[in-house]
Amino acid sequence: MTVRTRFWVLAVSAPLILYAVVGAYLGAQGRDDAYQHLRIFDDVVSHVMNSYVEEVDLEEAMRGAMRGLSDSLDSDSAFLTPELVTALETGERAGPADVGIELTRQYYLRVVSARDGSPAARAGLRPGDYIRAIDGRATRAMSAYEGARLLEGTEGSSVELLMIRGNAAEPHELTLVRQVGDDNVLSSRIAASGIGYMRVAEFTGDLPAQLTEAFASLEGRGASRFVLDLRGTAVGDLDFGIAAARLFVDDGVLAVRETKAGQETIVATPADGSITAPVDLLVDQGTAGAAELFAAALADNDRAELVGQRTLGRTARQTLVKLPDGSGMLISSVRYLSPSSEGIHERGLAPDIAVRQPDFEFGAAPPAGDATLDRALEHLAERAAA
Repeated sequence: MTVRTRFWVLAVSAPLILYAVVGAYLGAQGRDDAYQHLRIFDDVVSHVMNSYVEEVDLEEAMRGAMRGLSDSLDSDSAFLTPELVTALETGERAGPADVGIELTRQYYLRVVSARDGSPAARAGLRPGDYIRAIDGRATRAMSAYEGARLLEGTEGSSVELLMIRGNAAEPHELTLVRQVGDDNVLSSRIAASGIGYMRVAEFTGDLPAQLTEAFASLEGRGASRFVLDLRGTAVGDLDFGIAAARLFVDDGVLAVRETKAGQETIVATPADGSITAPVDLLVDQGTAGAAELFAAALADNDRAELVGQRTLGRTARQTLVKLPDGSGMLISSVRYLSPSSEGIHERGLAPDIAVRQPDFEFGAAPPAGDATLDRALEHLAERAAA
């Protein structure tokens, strides 16, 4: 098959593939519009073939079109090469160790959070930092899944990152050494007189039992009010966030699950609500996913107030759509709303009590103290005195 013939095959098949993907995502209502845009796409392909001055890399051109389509949906939808599809389906990792970064896409790869005690956290990476390159590979056309795999490897191996923070004119080069993460998802202590503090690093299926035990332990040490720290908490299945919220809400809506077919309301049951103590939740732009659903459930049911910064807005679940050549697209097919049916995905949750976070450059020591925790402790003391 000649190059020109292969191009025509791709030119004809790509619109059909694109239509199949778009049609599955948008449903029947948007198909007339989809057909119109696919006709335009077909015209573009013809013009490229007839007019572009150089030979076209056909495979890369078509993959670029697919990436463009996925990028237009949301930050968690993505085009995957056949190799990445195979890795995703088999659950194969590039290695047992990583640097502890949760990623999303926002032009480049964007740091959602750095796992507690990880190489990334020790190096000072923060939510909102951008990764421009991984081991010299530009991230501009890279999915978050591909980026996460490049950060995996053998324990003790190193990875080179090119980072940008804020409006810095020059990127910052960083070398991180991969390590295997620990399983500590919850820690607790007495933070002030009568106030217990719990750091939730990840939402797991075991978290409700661990929270129940931690609350009982802190209450035994005199705590009657509590702070749950969800800053930078971005790991965990979305349903785990709802399961943990059941401990605090004894009646009412916990979340709303939305698909193309409609909405499903998730409600508390008579067995829920075993924890009744006053709670404040610490949140920031690294609070995402299950942690956001947990926070929304408690805030909307008047069980907690949010202290800190607006959360990220990442409460969708993706479906893998496989394409004829073995590649695929991750498409956000399920979206979770707050109990009051407000959108969270790509919007985030606004704090009840906003606390501004100080900026500091790479390599600089972070400011002393913890203004967000201090404000929450002050707020809980005010509530107790009222």
